[in-house]
Amino acid sequence: MRRRIIAGNWKMNKSLAEAIDLATSVKDNLHNDQVDVVLCPPFTNLAGVFQVIKESPVALGAQNLFWEESGAYTGEVSAAMLRSVRCDYVIIGHSERRQYFFETDETVNKKIKAALNADLVPIFCVGERLEERQAGDTDKIVGRQVRQGLAGLTAEQVRQVIIAYEPVWAIGTGVVATPDQAQQVHAMIRALIGELYDNTVAGNFRIQYGGSMKPDNAGELLSQPDIDGGLIGGASLTAEAFLGIVNA
Repeated sequence: MRRRIIAGNWKMNKSLAEAIDLATSVKDNLHNDQVDVVLCPPFTNLAGVFQVIKESPVALGAQNLFWEESGAYTGEVSAAMLRSVRCDYVIIGHSERRQYFFETDETVNKKIKAALNADLVPIFCVGERLEERQAGDTDKIVGRQVRQGLAGLTAEQVRQVIIAYEPVWAIGTGVVATPDQAQQVHAMIRALIGELYDNTVAGNFRIQYGGSMKPDNAGELLSQPDIDGGLIGGASLTAEAFLGIVNA
């Protein structure tokens, strides 16, 4: 049985004080030890949030990283820097990074390799835009992203990766894929992992859903056989909503 994982992507939200308050509320009210829980605050809040959660089951994740170890890359953060503030996870290739900062499958692949080399767990995001879904290209687009994002990785490395399927048309829109729609893509991704590696790797591989999951739809989504958790955006900004999803 694959262990569920719920990660909160706070995006560009919360001051340090607000982040500490939210992390404290999540930690103090988390009573479900059957689910891996990860908080991904902005870079400026990572160290402060770690001080709150360090004695708890809650893990720390970052929202991005750069693939070089160090150097003249103003504004960037390396994998080693994330490890130094006790991150265990890092989100890579989120649709907003692809849209606003022009990340490509090639740069995503470099970032995944950098994360793995630093013993960070990549939460590797894939997903199609509305026009791509309407054109019937979901499998083509998501399949390409998976293949190119994992290019050059061994089976042992891939065992450390989590994929988050985030239909771009369902992020921040209030629209959510139906459980059947989400399940179909998750099953396709799992089959592709089996094709690229083997069925054992695929069977143990965790795939999150990342498109407007909320407490009232989480249970039905998480009941699908190939949905192993959620990458939560807006609903992670309050402890009540986030823990409602964890408890689903």
